[in-house]
Amino acid sequence: METTSRCSPNDHLVIIGNGMASHRLIEALVKYPERAQQITVIGAEPTPAYNRILLSPLLAGEMQHDALTLRDEAWYAEQGITLVLGEKVEILDRDSKALTTDKGRSLQYDRLVIATGSRPAMPSVPGIELNGVHGFRDLQDAAALEAIALSGGDVVVIGGGLLGLEAAEGLRKRNSSMSVSVLQRSERLMNRQLDVTASHLLEDELTQRGLNIITGAQLQHLAEGEPGQVGEAILKDGRRIPASSVIVAAGITPNIELAHRAGLSIEHAIVVDEFLTTSDPAISALGECCQFDGNTYGLVEPIWRQVDILAATLCGAATHGYADAPSATKLKISGIALYAFGPTEATNAHEVLSYHDAELGDYRRLLLRDGQIEGAVLYGDTAFGPWYFAQALAGNNLNDCRQALLFGAADVEVLREAASENTPVSSANSSHPTSEAA
Repeated sequence: METTSRCSPNDHLVIIGNGMASHRLIEALVKYPERAQQITVIGAEPTPAYNRILLSPLLAGEMQHDALTLRDEAWYAEQGITLVLGEKVEILDRDSKALTTDKGRSLQYDRLVIATGSRPAMPSVPGIELNGVHGFRDLQDAAALEAIALSGGDVVVIGGGLLGLEAAEGLRKRNSSMSVSVLQRSERLMNRQLDVTASHLLEDELTQRGLNIITGAQLQHLAEGEPGQVGEAILKDGRRIPASSVIVAAGITPNIELAHRAGLSIEHAIVVDEFLTTSDPAISALGECCQFDGNTYGLVEPIWRQVDILAATLCGAATHGYADAPSATKLKISGIALYAFGPTEATNAHEVLSYHDAELGDYRRLLLRDGQIEGAVLYGDTAFGPWYFAQALAGNNLNDCRQALLFGAADVEVLREAASENTPVSSANSSHPTSEAA
C-alpha cells in the first residue's frame, strides 16, 4: 500500500526525541533497505536512549546505570544515523520544513517524526512548586531519588498505580529505615488493573514490607517545612503526613508544546491517523505524545505496535494501519508477581472463575463471556498469564475446558485429551482443588 507518508531514499528524515519509542523506530527502520538514507535523531537528554522501564529496579539498587542503555553512540554512527544529544527543538517551521534547537542548531527535513514522550502529571494543589517535590520519569529523576534514599527522612509518594508503587518500594529497599508513605486517591491500589481481592493482597504485602499505604487519600496541599522546602502533605480530611520529599507518580502529560506552537491538530495529544500521520502529511507522531481515535498511550505494548506501522509506512511497506488492542499489565517489584488484563469489575454478563490459596499467596480470577476470556487477574503465580492473554486475543471459546482453566494451559490440554478419549473429567484433573463460578 502506498501512502503519502512514505520517505524516498534521498529524503532527510528527522526524529525529535530519543526515548524508547524513537529508538525502537530507528531499530525497525534500519532493517528496511528502502529507508531514508539520511536520518537525524535529536534528543533533549544528554545520554543515548535507555530503557525507562528499568528505572524502578535501578532505584532499588538491583541494576547498574549501564544496563539501561539501549545502544551507545557508536551504534548510531555505524548505522549512518546522526545523533544529536542534549538539545531541545524549540521551533518547528512547517512552511519551510525547518527546525531550530535551543542551542541554535538549524535543520531542514523532508519527513519528520515527533516522539517527544511525556512528563509527570503534577496535581494542581498549592505547594506543588516547593523544593523537594520530584517526578519519576528519567535518569535525572532516578538520581534525585537515589540521593533522597541515601539522606533518609519522610517520603510521600503520590499515586498508588504501577509507577508509584515501584518508586515507593525502590526507595524503601534502598533505605529500609526511612519512612515511605503512598497516597492513593482511590479506595484501593492499582484500581484500574486489579480487583478488590488482588489489590488487598498487594496492600497487605507492601504494608508488611514497611510501606505506609493510605487509600482514599484526597490531597489538599503541600505545606512548607523549612522555607521553600516541602514539609508536609495535607489531606482534605485533615490528616497531616510528614514529607521531607514528595514523589509524584500520578499519571503523565504528553509533551505537545512544540506541535501546538507549530499549529498541528491537538486534542489531549497530537492527533494522528491509523498510519501515525498528523494533520501535516510530512509529519508523524509516535508514542506517549500522540493520540489515536481519542486514546493516548503510556504502555509499551501499544507503542511497539505503532512503531511497526510507522516504520513500514515510512518505507512504503505498510499493508494495514494501527488499531488499538488490549494490553496486559505486569508489576516490576522484586518478590511480587502480578499479571492483569481486561475489565477489573464483573458484570451480570460475566461468568467469574476464581481460585485463592491464602497459604501460598496465590490468587487467580477469570472473567468469561460466552466461553471467551475477557479479563484476568493473577497474583502470586502468574506463569499462565500470557497464555490467558493469548486466548483472550484469539477469542477462543473455552467452554469445553472451563473446569481446568484456573490451572492453565497444561491442565486444559489434559482435560481436552481426556474428553476425546472419554476419560472421566475428575480423573484428568484430580490433582487440583475444584473451582466454582462465582
